[in-house]
Amino acid sequence: MNLTAEQRAIRDAVREFAREEIRPLAARTDSEESFPEDVWDDLADLDLTGLTTPEAYGGFDADSVTYSLVNEELAGGTLAVATALSVHCLATSCLAEFGDETQRERWLPEMSGGRPVGAFALSEPHAGSNPAAMTTQAKPVEGSDGEVEEYVVDGEKQWITNGERSGVVILFAKTDRDDDSTITQFVVPKDTDGLSVGKKEDKLGLRASDTTTLTFDDARIPAENRLTEVGRGLSAALSILTGGRIAIASQAVGLAQHALDESVAYAGEREQFGGPIGDIQTIRHKLAEMRTDTQAARLLVRDAARRADAGEDYREAASMAKYAASETAVSVANEAVQIHGGYGYTTEGGVERLYRDAKILPIYEGTSEIQKDVIAREVLDR
Repeated sequence: MNLTAEQRAIRDAVREFAREEIRPLAARTDSEESFPEDVWDDLADLDLTGLTTPEAYGGFDADSVTYSLVNEELAGGTLAVATALSVHCLATSCLAEFGDETQRERWLPEMSGGRPVGAFALSEPHAGSNPAAMTTQAKPVEGSDGEVEEYVVDGEKQWITNGERSGVVILFAKTDRDDDSTITQFVVPKDTDGLSVGKKEDKLGLRASDTTTLTFDDARIPAENRLTEVGRGLSAALSILTGGRIAIASQAVGLAQHALDESVAYAGEREQFGGPIGDIQTIRHKLAEMRTDTQAARLLVRDAARRADAGEDYREAASMAKYAASETAVSVANEAVQIHGGYGYTTEGGVERLYRDAKILPIYEGTSEIQKDVIAREVLDR
């Protein structure tokens, strides 16, 4: 699809930043399992931490295509940074869409500026693909006038991106642990008494992004921190995550493009049998397949973003994009390692990190299996 002049300019600026400022740090931050906070501050200076914040609260208020382009290019630097930003933007999206004016004014201007960082606490140890099975409870406590004045939260959330570095958490909990219809959405300051951060997960990939548990033990939050009506939290989460799938799909395309670019460069430099391996038909066909699959995934992502911007029902398009792009990222990264041979299996080669990072893409924010369920439901219900 054609991009506007502004969209092309943003894409090119983010691409340059990702390749010049983020990519050189990727190997070190992966090895040290440390998030590049200076890069985060630079993203804030570029107004990217306010991508999904309305302009009235100091944000960028990007359309879906622009949001997709930014995610794709940032993932071309390193997926860990793109993931951290997209989760922060999930949090600001929840506040922008479901918060009242007081909540928006309190949180969005500062979050648009990059601090506090946002986290999105939906998954639990036994409730990942089926969030309705969550057990975290926000028990309402009434004041003397009979009105709910606060909620007491108990439970554990798992796989929380920005879990350690965040300053505000979008929390989903049941007001009645035994009633799946009572899932409700809250905004919780990270310094709330009774809220503690667990150890960082030791992950296969995405190692520069902190992923932790969040434990709530008699954590008390005021009633004004409730974002949705009681029982409307799960539908709110699924609505936000549908747009989030476009972001993850875009990141998958960015990672796949990075793996392809590295493979093309290596195929032109590495010599075997009297010439560059790029002259060997087997390698040429691999590159042709990688290029075709990456571009096909990109077009699915663009279509989903276009539909979102047009106000159409884009649930199926987002799921198709997320499914196809994430699986493509894994396959393209796998072929990149193969093309690089033994060098590709070493950390020095660089593509092994892309291979490790890629594996998360068919898992988080809705597994490939969940995406296929969504697509099949849309097909069969027509």
